[in-house]
This record gives sequence, structure tokens and C-alpha cells, in this order.
Amino acid sequence: MPDDLQSNPLMPGQLLARGVSRHLRSHDFVSVEELVPASGLRVDVMGLGPKSEIWVIECKSSRADFQSDHKWQNYLEWCDRFFWAVDQDFPTELLPHDTGLIIADGYDAEILRLGPETKLPPARRKVMVQKFARHAALRAQAARDPGCQMNWGG
Repeated sequence: MPDDLQSNPLMPGQLLARGVSRHLRSHDFVSVEELVPASGLRVDVMGLGPKSEIWVIECKSSRADFQSDHKWQNYLEWCDRFFWAVDQDFPTELLPHDTGLIIADGYDAEILRLGPETKLPPARRKVMVQKFARHAALRAQAARDPGCQMNWGG
């Protein structure tokens, strides 16, 4: 059976997200991609842990991709931990040292540095878990019924 990376090519950021999501499963986290926590924001990967921990992972495929990202600090209020995911050739010295760091490829990833933990307030956590659940359910339904109209909203 051919590797699905060859039969269904993904963009570089999507490859990173796939490797990150696979690695998160090894830590008992589930994940969704492209979740909108608030209007004007869209995180690349959001992980939900077994104790409702919420991690946001921003995937950066190049120096230019990182340097053009001016919204990442707005994600901090929507998660318990924030990470950058990059490939092994990315110049990691560009990334803020007080954030998490994941090295990834299309198959797996490795957490090199945990970012600081800032616990979400209970009300914010409840909202994010609900958004996560709805987003995951919409994605599952779209996969089962590609012809169904989806309202991806926030």
C-alpha cells in the first residue's frame, strides 16, 4: 500500500501538524487542526489532554512564515501551554525562549521544550472544550458525508 504522503501530498505546515498530532496521541492528547478560538484567530493544532489540558501548537514551515506571524501572542489566553512546531532545519534561535518547542515532520514529532504553564480560568476552559468538541464533530461529519454543508463558524 502506498504511503498516503505520496498519494495525497500535503503542504509543509500540514505535514508538521500531522506529525505533531501523531505525537500528541502518544501523550494521550487528542487534537484538531485549524480551530478558531475567537474571531480573527485560527490555531494550527489544538491538543486536548486527559485532564482537559489545552495546548496550542503553531506550525511554522520557514523563517518567512514565522516572521509574518503577528498574532501568535493572542493565542496565549486560549491555552494552558503554547508551542511552536518546526522541522529540523528551522533556525530555532528565532523562536521566543519562553515558549514550547516541537521538532516535527510528517510522521512524528519530539517535544524539545515545554512552554510555561498558565492555567486557563474554568469558564474559559469550558468554552474551549466545547469549541474543541464541536470542531471535532464537524470534521468527523464532513469526513463521513463530504456533500453535507458545514458551518465552520467560531
